[in-house]
Amino acid sequence: MVVMQQFMQLTNEVRNVILEDCLNRYEHGKKFDRKNYDDFNQVKAETLPLFEKIEKWEEEAQAIVHKIAIFPNQIQNTKDNLEIMILHSYFHDVRKKRFMELYQSVMYNLDLVINDEK
Repeated sequence: MVVMQQFMQLTNEVRNVILEDCLNRYEHGKKFDRKNYDDFNQVKAETLPLFEKIEKWEEEAQAIVHKIAIFPNQIQNTKDNLEIMILHSYFHDVRKKRFMELYQSVMYNLDLVINDEK
């Protein structure tokens, strides 16, 4: 039960912090230059803990996949889409329509997990 509570807390954090920060950064943040060494290092430093948290979420989700409302491929796709969104949010190298499709997909899967618990 404690494991499930910790997973749900992590899921809420991924949804309400990481995902929302991505959207906010994409819409209002600075556009970083991939070829600028300083920009690259700043993005790398800022994103490392995010990627680690997403990796942890994916591992925990796969470990309890039989208890949650999504399938293993949805877990993997959510992780992949979140990682892509993080990079797009810094570099602004995708159209808003595509970014929002990724956002909606990740939000949908995270909401499935969150709402299933209630």
